[in-house]
Amino acid sequence: MIEDELLKWRFKRGSKEALRRIYEKYLNHLLTLAMALLNDAGRSEDVVHDVFVSFAGSAKDFKLAGNLKSYLTTCVMNRARDRIRASRRDPMQLDAAQAVCSNLNGPDHAIISSEESHRLNRGIAQLPVEQREVIVLRLKGEMTFREVAELHGVSVNTIQGRYRYGLNKLRSVLNGEVIK
Repeated sequence: MIEDELLKWRFKRGSKEALRRIYEKYLNHLLTLAMALLNDAGRSEDVVHDVFVSFAGSAKDFKLAGNLKSYLTTCVMNRARDRIRASRRDPMQLDAAQAVCSNLNGPDHAIISSEESHRLNRGIAQLPVEQREVIVLRLKGEMTFREVAELHGVSVNTIQGRYRYGLNKLRSVLNGEVIK
């Protein structure tokens, strides 16, 4: 937390080293979130890249009193939502995105490339966006229900309900049942 405050302060003053450290510190976390939401490595990398390009360009006007990780998570979530909305307008893009397998390299490669992980990602991709986001933020983003509620601007009870309904639907999908 103290490191983040120092990084924010240095970033605001134009430190490229601070920007590099922020990027290194949060890249894997943000890629994991984007991948869980979009189920497409290329689109996930694009989203995270776009967020950091925008973030880097905002140094002079940057004003953040809150948590840096939550801020970047919110930015990635918003960009991912935009990509999902664009996919709905272009059905061919959505079909292609669901068929793509991850080509990420590094320590996450073994986990992401496993059949169980692919099955889980496909199941999560079938959930309604609101439920998908809550599950991803809670499990992969390691956020509390309260943090997710603040991020979405709704009550903790609403977030807990979306989480519960999402897990129930995910169980149904993984058991081969059709969800509605």
